[in-house]
Amino acid sequence: MLNYVLRRGFMALLVALTVSFGTFALFHFATDPAQTIAGEDAPQEMVDEIREQYGFDRPVLVQYGDWLGGVLQGDFGKSYFWKQQVVELIQEHAKVTIMLALSALMVTVAIALPLGISAALKPNSWVDRLALSTAVSAQAIPNFWLGLMFIILFAVTFPIFPVSGDATWKHYVLPSLVLGASSVPAVMRLTRTGLLDVLSSDYIRTARAKGFMGYRLILQQAMRNALLPIVSVLAVQLGHKLGGSVVTESVFSMNGLGRLAVESIFNSDIPTVQSLILIFVLTFVLLTLAADLINAWLDPRIRMG
Repeated sequence: MLNYVLRRGFMALLVALTVSFGTFALFHFATDPAQTIAGEDAPQEMVDEIREQYGFDRPVLVQYGDWLGGVLQGDFGKSYFWKQQVVELIQEHAKVTIMLALSALMVTVAIALPLGISAALKPNSWVDRLALSTAVSAQAIPNFWLGLMFIILFAVTFPIFPVSGDATWKHYVLPSLVLGASSVPAVMRLTRTGLLDVLSSDYIRTARAKGFMGYRLILQQAMRNALLPIVSVLAVQLGHKLGGSVVTESVFSMNGLGRLAVESIFNSDIPTVQSLILIFVLTFVLLTLAADLINAWLDPRIRMG
């Protein structure tokens, strides 16, 4: 088990560093950081002076090493566009993204688990087909289109919820539904498959003989064994929510990390974009690693290895 943890941890760290360096290199090749700081109308002499002052004339690998060394000491640099420390920007916007991600995860659980349980109780019935059709539809609809439809329906035609912003809990309802719907198919299918496997086991037949039926059988007997793999998948989905809220936050004009990333890209704010990507990657990698460790703990073959 220890070897598995070390191996998966090393791979997770390698993935994070690879994505981080790839993004760093692409941004430096695609844009001129010195020109961004100096401004579009700045003379070439000023641009060259800034390039030398900030060390942009050095090899990209050396620049990345300096930046990564600062990150390890808690220094993410200063934003070119907002003229503010990147750490402060992240702290200001992180709360919105975290609240949105957790709310979206709750939406996923509230929709996917009942659908999966209903489909498992009556396999190959109209209930099963309806649940699978709902999951496929949720997976096929793009987030931006669903968000726009929700705005037209629930904010314009029927003004129930606000169109944009993040000031109150009402501002999180529509974005949470949009972001949570994308994870429903995976969780629903896993719930259905896991419960079908558990329901065919011997101890479930014994429970049926004792009088456990329907939802009582599911909740009191079967769900406890089918739930742990679902929890590991939800950990991965939470990573998707934290790092994949860019479109949803942009559609609903929420001041979270996703919208901050979009504005930073448009303004060629390399330190902010680089730091956000590193945070998104680390969050997703760590949550995925946590899911792998849960699965390893459940699998005796991995645990013994």
